[in-house]
Amino acid sequence: MTGLNAMLLTEFAPFIEDFVAGLDAGLAADTGSRLTNKQKYWLVFCLMGMLLTNSLCWAKFERGSLGKYKATALSWLFRKAAIAWGSLLSASVSQVLRRHGISEGVLVVDESDRARSKRTARIHKAYKQKHKPSGGYVNGQTVVLLLLVSGSATCSVGAAFYMPDPALKAWDKEDKRLKAAGSAKADRPAKPARDAAYPTKAQIALGLLAGFRQAHGGVKVKAVLADALYGSADFMDAASQIFGGVQVVSQLHRNQNIAHKGKSRTSDTYFNTLNPGVAVAMKVRGGKDIRVTAAGARLKVGAHGTKRFVVALKYEGETGYRYLVATDMTWRALDILQTYSLRWLVEVFFEDWKLYEGWGREAKQLDEEGSSRGLILSLLFDHCLLLHPEQTARFRQGFGADGNNPFTKV
Repeated sequence: MTGLNAMLLTEFAPFIEDFVAGLDAGLAADTGSRLTNKQKYWLVFCLMGMLLTNSLCWAKFERGSLGKYKATALSWLFRKAAIAWGSLLSASVSQVLRRHGISEGVLVVDESDRARSKRTARIHKAYKQKHKPSGGYVNGQTVVLLLLVSGSATCSVGAAFYMPDPALKAWDKEDKRLKAAGSAKADRPAKPARDAAYPTKAQIALGLLAGFRQAHGGVKVKAVLADALYGSADFMDAASQIFGGVQVVSQLHRNQNIAHKGKSRTSDTYFNTLNPGVAVAMKVRGGKDIRVTAAGARLKVGAHGTKRFVVALKYEGETGYRYLVATDMTWRALDILQTYSLRWLVEVFFEDWKLYEGWGREAKQLDEEGSSRGLILSLLFDHCLLLHPEQTARFRQGFGADGNNPFTKV
């Protein structure tokens, strides 16, 4: 540990210094502003501290510098330095895209919960969440993330905090209590309008998609992928239009109604009785072939009020289908399946992000300013690792000797 502390005090990793220099150049190109030498040094110091301590903790950074830099001074710069925080992440994304030569990819929307301490009065948008490991509840934060999956890398390109509307949550709880007590709907309080300060996850995701389009319009988006939470007609249509009618793939629930020849049935009923799947070989990321059972049809989805391409999918060992729904019905079912398989790369990102990149451990910076800037620093650190020379070399090896990109063609 002494060696690591000494390194933090006297030496900085060259790849981190190069990354921050690239950030500075990106900010100058995008906004005309620059980082001061002090700000660049502080950013390098923080990223180096995150690398060595696996946290975003000023007290650990102070100990790592052998007391040369005080936690209060580091925190003061975090709060008060006139850094263009709102542009840092975009400049960082631009650097990753440029250095890896990324010009196209698939955008994936997902969210991640992170448990925090019991006392969260000053932790931004912390709320009561179901704690799956224990079956109880915990106070935590939810981040909606937008990731770009390309032929060489999976890169976070946007993020925002989510919190349910407290007034709507309180109304829902009381409405359920009154309903269970036998109160008629007319005698129960009316549902309040949603507070604009608490947008839904779908609204946040659409904002992230629009922001990516505005900041990185030169990237060709082949498709937008999301899970069943974002499987509404409003979200799918709006997401498609942001990128000029691009394919959007989400999921349907097993009991959602679809219409076939004028008759409404659930997805399960239709695909298990009228359109049973067949075994097909599906190529996933890396060129590996796997066997799945699949079926597809262009059907009217009741909740969407229009026709969609619905695909039933069952992996080996599974007993029931899962259902995908796509906006562009010109695609083949196999193309939809192979493209949607890229969504699972997000789980790899989440695992690394929570364990190794400062956000999951001791990142409880206070108030909105602290949480937002802490989140940005964590995502910057992820980008910095993507640009490590060894990582870059591995990405380049992922391209064939003929220079072809092995990214699934869609």
